[in-house]
Amino acid sequence: MVAPTPISLRDQQHPMIRDLADRIEATWRQYLDLSPYHLPEDLGYIEGRLEGERLTIENQCYQTPQFRKLHLELARVGNNLDILHCVMFPQPEYALPMFGCDLVGGRGQISAAIVDLSPVGNVLPAGYTAVLEALPAQSFSEERDLPGWGTIFSPYCRFIRPASPEEETAFIDLIATYLALHCQQAIATPATPAQRESIVAGQRHYCEQQQKNDKTRRVLEKAFGDAWAERYMTTVLFDLPPV
Repeated sequence: MVAPTPISLRDQQHPMIRDLADRIEATWRQYLDLSPYHLPEDLGYIEGRLEGERLTIENQCYQTPQFRKLHLELARVGNNLDILHCVMFPQPEYALPMFGCDLVGGRGQISAAIVDLSPVGNVLPAGYTAVLEALPAQSFSEERDLPGWGTIFSPYCRFIRPASPEEETAFIDLIATYLALHCQQAIATPATPAQRESIVAGQRHYCEQQQKNDKTRRVLEKAFGDAWAERYMTTVLFDLPPV
């Protein structure tokens, strides 16, 4: 087990982002046997300028026997935009869904919060659906529409704009529930090398759809240029699994 690397950026960000980053790391440490995952040297901590504002990105990555990469990204643009992005990429021998969550906020308000366990096949494994179906119904004031490329998401995807500190706390708890379920299922799931080809195909489809997120790409292109944005999208954010 490796100790988490402190990330200073979160201390400057919206409290919901700081709290969620801490919960994610604590859950990973509780359930998983973490070891370092080495990003390209120039892509761990990044600084740039976006429309005159300072842009800072900090990436933290681990790997485990079940996951080829656990990625937690925090980003900030001036005092106007805060981002948390997290994806867990299973090893190609494990028939596991893709856990992902994002928070986007600015000027003291979280405008978008999303979490999902996205299947790499047609449906989620039965161990997931049994628990998710049994969760108490939870409503939020403002449910948001998924983007057009969001066909990869499961029926259990939640995408909201939290309307109060209470809703922010409730959504963090929901994300933590999804995350703990995922870790528990992962460590209980045996490797299935015979399914590797279909698992890789499902992960590739997930990553290719996520790479269509034009909002993220445009921000990176404005700050660092088209070639850098393409490298970051395909190397750090949504790298494809080995064939």
